[in-house]
Amino acid sequence: MTQETDEERNKRIRREILTDAYTADEMAISWCYHLEREMTFPFQARCIEERTVSPLREDEEVPVVGMTDEVVSSSEMFVLVEWMDREFGVPLSQLEVLDVDSDTREAVDDWHYWNGDGGRSG
Repeated sequence: MTQETDEERNKRIRREILTDAYTADEMAISWCYHLEREMTFPFQARCIEERTVSPLREDEEVPVVGMTDEVVSSSEMFVLVEWMDREFGVPLSQLEVLDVDSDTREAVDDWHYWNGDGGRSG
């Protein structure tokens, strides 16, 4: 399989995920539905960046068990993790997926791309 260029990824994301999503809220809902549909739970993930909204430390591994019940922000997707006998939401952009199926990996990679420098500007 050839590596997709950023332009190809942008077009695919807009065609497959963000069709008919024009506002920030519509895009957030489209991303939420897409991630929920494409990711296979549970899976292991590693924290790649400490964030003030999350207690996870860099390199800490946690099981991701689902999506949060509501869209918390139009610029961030939150997933449920199990941590110290509790479940709570952390930003998906804070996590790197470990041993997952190709659909889960592509969905998370697409979100990281879009949420990072990705297609928002394009």
